[in-house]
Amino acid sequence: MSLQATMGDYQTKKTLETFGFLPPLSQQEIYDQIAYIIAQGWTPAIEHVHPSGTMDDYWTMWKLPFFGEQELGNVASELEACHRSYPDHHVRLTGYDSYTQSQGSCFVVFEGRA
Repeated sequence: MSLQATMGDYQTKKTLETFGFLPPLSQQEIYDQIAYIIAQGWTPAIEHVHPSGTMDDYWTMWKLPFFGEQELGNVASELEACHRSYPDHHVRLTGYDSYTQSQGSCFVVFEGRA
C-alpha cells in the first residue's frame, strides 16, 4: 500500500485565511477576535476582494488601517459598512503587529457570493 493512497489531497479545497477550515464564526466569536486584536495592541485593517480574486496576493484595503483604535464597535461598524458597500466580496480583518511588522491575525468575516 502506498503512502499517497492513504493521504487526502489537501490542494483540492480552497480555504480562506486562519479559520478557513472551521465552520463560520458567530457574531460573538467575531467580536471576540476583534477584542483580541485590540488587546494585543495590533492595528486592525479591513480588506475586501471579489471571490474570483481570492487567491491574489493583494486585496483592496477598506479605508486606512485603524491605528490606535481601542473601540471594538468602531471596527465592527466599519466591517459592516464594507460588507454593505461590497456585498459580493469577501471581507477580511487583519491585525497588524507593529513590533514584529507582520500579521498577528487575519480572517474572513464575510464570505462573498461567487
